[in-house]
Amino acid sequence: MSRRPRPLPELRIAAAFYRFRESLFFLPAIIVLVGAGLAEATAALDQALSSERSIPLTLDINSNAATWLLSTVAGATITTAGVVFSLTVVSLQLASSQFSPRVMRSFIRDRLSQVVIGLLIATFVYSVLTLRHISGEATAPGPRISLTVAVVLTVTTVLLIVAHLDHLARGLQVGEVARSIAGEGEQVIDAMVQGSLGEHPGPDVRSPDPRGGLLVPAPRDGWVTQAPSDRMLAAVPPGTTVRFETRNGAYVHEGEPLVTLWPVPADAEAARDRLAATVVVANTRTMQEDVDFVIRQLVDIGLRALSSAINDPTTAVEVTLRLGSLLRKLFDTELPPRTVAGAEGRVLLRPWDLSHDEYVAHAFDQLRQAAPSQSQVVATLLRVLRMLALHAEGSRRPELVPVLQSHSDRLLDAVRQAGLHPEDLARLETIAHAPRDPADHDAGGRGDDGAAGAQVR
Repeated sequence: MSRRPRPLPELRIAAAFYRFRESLFFLPAIIVLVGAGLAEATAALDQALSSERSIPLTLDINSNAATWLLSTVAGATITTAGVVFSLTVVSLQLASSQFSPRVMRSFIRDRLSQVVIGLLIATFVYSVLTLRHISGEATAPGPRISLTVAVVLTVTTVLLIVAHLDHLARGLQVGEVARSIAGEGEQVIDAMVQGSLGEHPGPDVRSPDPRGGLLVPAPRDGWVTQAPSDRMLAAVPPGTTVRFETRNGAYVHEGEPLVTLWPVPADAEAARDRLAATVVVANTRTMQEDVDFVIRQLVDIGLRALSSAINDPTTAVEVTLRLGSLLRKLFDTELPPRTVAGAEGRVLLRPWDLSHDEYVAHAFDQLRQAAPSQSQVVATLLRVLRMLALHAEGSRRPELVPVLQSHSDRLLDAVRQAGLHPEDLARLETIAHAPRDPADHDAGGRGDDGAAGAQVR
């Protein structure tokens, strides 16, 4: 193509809003601008009100003391801002090395950190700009409203710094990191369900001969982050079949097949541009419409914990439990249809969308392969797999039971090859084949199975 098509405006806005949430610049910059505007607004109020007039609950000091106060506030806040920046960078380094580089985004997008950084710099800017309005006469009264607001900003900033330190200390705990990622994952699942409400499943159809279709190549290298079905169908003429050759969360190379459509429309070049504009390819992977990225982050934390460098099996246990909760919610969710029927005979095919069993594989394959030497992690994996199998039996996913059982059997085979003690192996086999959910702690029905469940708590 002669030029690279740009995504649709609404998709660019959604991508820009997502980047705004994950930026340490945009929100602090807005807060700084508000601080600058506040400095000018309070100065105008002070000028409008007589300096001799008493204003309740405001500071009444002379210009000399006011200059000293604002100078002290400005110097202290800009110095503290450097300290907060350093703490933020250290927390990012710890998160990257201890958990996974992919969890850094959770710390960068933290709203409290962004607000504290912005408020510190805004207080500095406010104080500096207010100094311009201080009279040169030492005995002249200072601007009461401006000085009062400066003190309020300073006290508020100090309190938020304390809250930020507490929040940062708790945020670096692995349980909080895993909870935050899993919680965001549940929001992504809810958004996926909400986005698919307007999609009408179409009949299973075969793709026409690829050699006779119009190929839309990927406009750039990157990760597919958005591909709304309604926009894709609206971009093609009636009676067109569109096949999405990738999926959200996949990486594509420039020039690779992105979309194929049949029959070839009369305005082929315009159709290419319109379809390419309905898919956003970004530099980094996001969780806008990508549940698999949530699983990827949790699995990465578990794998790092099981590595010889970290050797923290308890973290792997917690991650496994969070994965079980996330998959349980996925089992209760109808995934978007792979065939979407549009108006006037339009059809969208999404053959590469992940299924429930593929989500299960992505969640457990690598952890299952890395865990055999850690019996407690193996016990948790078996417990979660059994819990999910029992949940699938009682829900609308009985076809997932053999998939989950296969993971459990392969894990036990790996444990046998690892040379575990026979008693430990027998305990793990008991957990794997318990006839009820191991998390069921009903003492009234506790027998051998209940004892097995108690052993893996």
